[in-house]
Amino acid sequence: MRAFACPHCSSLVHFENSVCLNCGSEISYSRPDRAFVLTSTGRQCANLERAGCNWLVTGDGELCDCCALTRTRPADDDADGLAAFALTEAAKRRLLFQIDDLDLPLAGRREDPVGGLAFDLLSSAHEQVVTGHESGIVTLDLAEGDAGHREQMRVQLAEPYRTLLGHLRHETGHWYWEVLVDRAARNEGFRALFGDERASYADAVERHYSSEPPAGWADAYVSAYATMHPWEDWAETFAHYLHVRDTSQTASAFGISVHGPALESEPEESEKDFDALIETWLPLTAALNAVNRSMGLDDLYPFVLAPAVLDKLRFVHDLVVARPAYVPAG
Repeated sequence: MRAFACPHCSSLVHFENSVCLNCGSEISYSRPDRAFVLTSTGRQCANLERAGCNWLVTGDGELCDCCALTRTRPADDDADGLAAFALTEAAKRRLLFQIDDLDLPLAGRREDPVGGLAFDLLSSAHEQVVTGHESGIVTLDLAEGDAGHREQMRVQLAEPYRTLLGHLRHETGHWYWEVLVDRAARNEGFRALFGDERASYADAVERHYSSEPPAGWADAYVSAYATMHPWEDWAETFAHYLHVRDTSQTASAFGISVHGPALESEPEESEKDFDALIETWLPLTAALNAVNRSMGLDDLYPFVLAPAVLDKLRFVHDLVVARPAYVPAG
């Protein structure tokens, strides 16, 4: 995430701010400008009160581009569901900012009714909800907005990391497999690294949850969950790549560099160099983990990137920096 300034007084403002804490100006994020502007210069998203949305509307509707991607949300009388919905939308705005910043192709259901991206944000308090992705529709159980539930699931599934933003990056990553790999006919290159996605997904799920991960999995996969199926390996790797790029950009924006070539806050040539990215990333994570331990906390970055994992991340990186055009489904 980049650092942002108030358009009135130039003080630092956070991505979630709708008011400058220094001068009191009402501010909003303008997606076309990729910057904060005075709210009076445009129309505020109708989800300001409902979901804390601080984005301006760019089209004819009442919702900003990010909120418009949500196809289903909790009812207005579902207080608990709306609270989790607001947290999820905040994470989704960060996701969309990064998608824009990387110039990744993006189309919603309005632009591509068959294969465009959309989100169903549902509460398992009222119905059975399975977080996942299918043909552009990302479904998220809003119970993940509860920190206690999320931590319980993280421990139960022996995961090193579990956040709303991580969920959104992973599930959206499934959609980007369709966009960047399948529709672009890059399947052979994908299969050489990740395996054959034509293998039965149902069998893979059953096998994953009925047995332990394969011995030595960390030598080839970024997470144990990635061992389930090539689609999951891709989604985990894609999400991890977004973690790396976003955190590296944030560190650069605040002038943090740890024994590595500092990346510019703008997406210059250095960010297109995968080796430079990793050379910056590894010492940064070592420092961040040490800081966390000094506070008595677990490692902020509990991952090890084996050479085979770096090859997969490089594959994702090469697709991202190529900035391919969007190909509609069908």
